[in-house]
Amino acid sequence: MSVPQPRQPISPRERIRLTKKWAYLVSQSNYLPLTHGEIEERFGTMLDQLVRATEAEPMDTAAAARVGRQLVALNCVAEDSLTCTVEVLGGGLLLQPELRGRPKAAERVVTVLGALAAGYADATKQSIFEQQQNLTKSLFAAANETQQSLTASLARFDEVAAASASGIGVINRAGRFLRSNEPLRTILDRTENELSDLTLFELMPAEEAMRLRTVCTEIADGRLDRVRHRRTILLTGEEHVRPLLSIAPVRGGRELVVVVDDDSELALLRNQLKHQSLHDVLTGLPNRQFLSTRLEAVLNQVDRDTGATLYQLDLDGFSVITDGLGRQAGDQVLRSVADRLRAAFLSERAMIARLGNDEFAVLVENSPASCDVVTMIDRINEELAEPIYLTDGQGVAASATIGVVHRLPAEMSMEDVLRTAELTLRRAQRKGTQWELHDARLDVDDRARCGMAAVLPGAWETGEIRLAFGRQVEMATGRTHAVRAMLRWDRPGHGVVDHRQCVELAERTGLMLPMARWLLRGACEQATGLVGAPTVEISLPACLANDEDLGSRVLRELDQSGLPASRLRLGLPAGSLGGTAADNLAFLIEEGVGVVVEEFGVGAQDLAYLQDLGLRGVRIARWLVERQARPEGPGSIVQRSLAQLVEMAHESGATVAVDGIDSAEQADWWRELGCDVAAGRFYD
Repeated sequence: MSVPQPRQPISPRERIRLTKKWAYLVSQSNYLPLTHGEIEERFGTMLDQLVRATEAEPMDTAAAARVGRQLVALNCVAEDSLTCTVEVLGGGLLLQPELRGRPKAAERVVTVLGALAAGYADATKQSIFEQQQNLTKSLFAAANETQQSLTASLARFDEVAAASASGIGVINRAGRFLRSNEPLRTILDRTENELSDLTLFELMPAEEAMRLRTVCTEIADGRLDRVRHRRTILLTGEEHVRPLLSIAPVRGGRELVVVVDDDSELALLRNQLKHQSLHDVLTGLPNRQFLSTRLEAVLNQVDRDTGATLYQLDLDGFSVITDGLGRQAGDQVLRSVADRLRAAFLSERAMIARLGNDEFAVLVENSPASCDVVTMIDRINEELAEPIYLTDGQGVAASATIGVVHRLPAEMSMEDVLRTAELTLRRAQRKGTQWELHDARLDVDDRARCGMAAVLPGAWETGEIRLAFGRQVEMATGRTHAVRAMLRWDRPGHGVVDHRQCVELAERTGLMLPMARWLLRGACEQATGLVGAPTVEISLPACLANDEDLGSRVLRELDQSGLPASRLRLGLPAGSLGGTAADNLAFLIEEGVGVVVEEFGVGAQDLAYLQDLGLRGVRIARWLVERQARPEGPGSIVQRSLAQLVEMAHESGATVAVDGIDSAEQADWWRELGCDVAAGRFYD
């Protein structure tokens, strides 16, 4: 049983904007005998009903159907009224606050719009039926008056028939057409002369003609009042239609009135709506909703011996194509990739779907003859390897990173399979591999990290994340060199999450910039009260290091807290020292703020920074410290490289710091190497 989502506050601006758009587009092609304000009020009420129906548990499809009937009641019956309504609300409902983040929101919207269309269709049919009834009553009245004035009654019939959208005709007991209007001749695809030479029964298959002949005899004899059924009518050639056929007697005479309504266009519209809701417009492939439905069926029906495999693909560098060559080029690439995937899986029982933007998925129901995963990956790469040549003759690449869930576990739900494929794909992208196979153990770790990243903003807001200070030590003397401001997350039920993990999680959620600013402000404020007035060091992320306002922000925090610039040292990542970050470094040094370059020793340009930027402090990259701490040791090549790195840093006048020292053996090793400052659990 799903847990109802908390109701989100309604944004009048969003609701009014969608209401105005819907009301305007529909009223353009319909005559509504209302003022502009009354029209928007009616549409606003119907929109509220649809939102409530969509978010209800269970969904209130009856309410959605009532909205469809209200549209017909408002006389919104033009050809494009229902199409316009579905197009506007299909995207607009998903943006309403009540439905954002709601599980299966898109499926709910499709279901509700389907119910609206069904209600619209039912109301249209009812309107047609009522029109038929009214027409029939009018015809009955005209028939009664024929005894006094045959000419007058025929004139009335002609006027009513000419004004009707329904096909109307008069037949005798033998079924021969005596009179017909233009809509009837259009529906039956016959001219007036052709129709006068035919009987109603000759337009039908033999079996149906026999049954209808009996019915017409009973109506003419007074044993049956009227009949209304859907019948097959043969057109010219081999085509046929199945319209609604109503037959009633003309009182006072021996003729029968035939009313024919062809609603095949409405049925076609419903089918088109269903197709559009389940397929991607650009590529024609099934969309995520269709794939989800198929996947759920496969999980229940797949052969347990061969199983099924889900491939999820993300095109590499697709944004480079759209940014550099435009959206039309990107659309051409997507269509080409769809065609090539169809070719790659041509021999397999597979559904190829577009999940969104540049992501595709392929669900393969394996057979004993199916290729193994490696062969299939090679086949995909082979299809995508050839450049895609655009209309202007330029060729672009369309390689993809792929996450594979092979032999879908029977215990997994459809949602779990899709999420597992997504995690596997993202893991391949992080590792830089071309494809990755589902690993249950790694999935657990990835889900745990994603879960932590998801709840991090709330934990920060409620005060679970706090500011802590760690000691940095002079390796030669053991005295405190500085204190380092760090993040600590006291996560209930999970223990303490350290600074490095907090930074990684914040960078994944886009929270790093505001959190780094908060850390800077808090460190400056609390540093003024620390015993011994030590220097306070703060590690800045790349996003803040490249902030053009960094210099003024630091000076502002120093001024507000009263902390001297000489007691503040900022750590800037070496990988960010191009452009703005380098300018910030020079400005901070000029203002008396200490600067240490972190993650030093990874890139070839790091050594150039020693000379070009005049660095006075560097911190060895953490992964090199971890490499040294391995049981087998750093290795002779790594050891010589580290020794040269420390030596060159000293020659340029910079102090060398290391972080992550957890044991006396590590401390001794780095001290002997010549490092100046160290931090880690060993010194806490």
